[in-house]
Amino acid sequence: MSNKAKKGILLVQLGTPDSPTTPDVKKYLTEFLMDPRVIDIPYFQRTLLVKGIIARTRAPKSAKIYETIWDKETGSPLMHYSILQRDLLQESLGDEYHVELAMRYQNPSIEAALGKMEGMLLESVRVIPLFPQYASATSGSVIDRVMELIRKWNYLPEISFVSNFCTDDLMAETFADHARKHDLTHFDHFVFSYHGLPVRQLGKVDPTGKLKCPESGCDSCKTNVNAYCYVSQCYATTRTIVEKLGLQKEQYSLCFQSRLGKEPWIQPYTSDLLHDLASKGYKKLLVFSPAFVADCIETIDEIGVEYANEFKDLGGEEVCLVESLNDDPKWIASLKQLALNAKN
Repeated sequence: MSNKAKKGILLVQLGTPDSPTTPDVKKYLTEFLMDPRVIDIPYFQRTLLVKGIIARTRAPKSAKIYETIWDKETGSPLMHYSILQRDLLQESLGDEYHVELAMRYQNPSIEAALGKMEGMLLESVRVIPLFPQYASATSGSVIDRVMELIRKWNYLPEISFVSNFCTDDLMAETFADHARKHDLTHFDHFVFSYHGLPVRQLGKVDPTGKLKCPESGCDSCKTNVNAYCYVSQCYATTRTIVEKLGLQKEQYSLCFQSRLGKEPWIQPYTSDLLHDLASKGYKKLLVFSPAFVADCIETIDEIGVEYANEFKDLGGEEVCLVESLNDDPKWIASLKQLALNAKN
């Protein structure tokens, strides 16, 4: 901690269990899924669903998966890369800034990170939720929690938030760079898989209540960036990356993964798209996951293992995952611009 620091930067990721054990995974899942912005149903119903069914049944299965991606030296991939991002950003910004890392769920908590920053009498605090596309369940939840805690401070520095960076040029260029590490001519189709959301949550970003979103989003989402529409921002991110790579419209598809429960989520589902591509004779896929700025269970296992095996069972030959942003210097430069509120 530098005594010279006058400005604070708070990076916030989603979270990760403290260890790949069933009790720690259950604790993480419970805190995560009990957030009313994540599962937006009445508290009593949410409690029965999360504590009575989901956390209890999913924790043992998820713990086994976490064990497969947990490194003996560095632990959780998400935590490992998040720490590197914090440290590299601190180095890039210099002593005038103090960079903290927090997880929305589990450790290090937002409360603990803000507690450190409160005692520094900072002139300003800039909060960067590490989610390129805005969703109430991710960036919205982070901002909500920060405001809940920081309003209790006896002094209030200048506070600012980054709500999204879905078309950030350096972010897109980093994903494109990572794709170019592969022989692009080797693949017959490119897939952009984003984390899914229940359809009912899309319309909630419109305070008038007039926005009605069908399961796969509205047509304008595919051509415009609609403020705070998650689907629109996913399409915008995809367009920004494919322009860097010079891909044609017929060369790529967009889909949504990580569905939970039986209610309608944003479509097309990644699994359904894999079936469709296999039926059309596609054999080799290069998959991007631009909702994540660090590799994690959703990229390493869900795409790299689960969907890869599913595609092969359908007659496909290869699913190759594009590395996330992780500790790439160009991504750190992008973070620096976000921290400085600079346009690239």
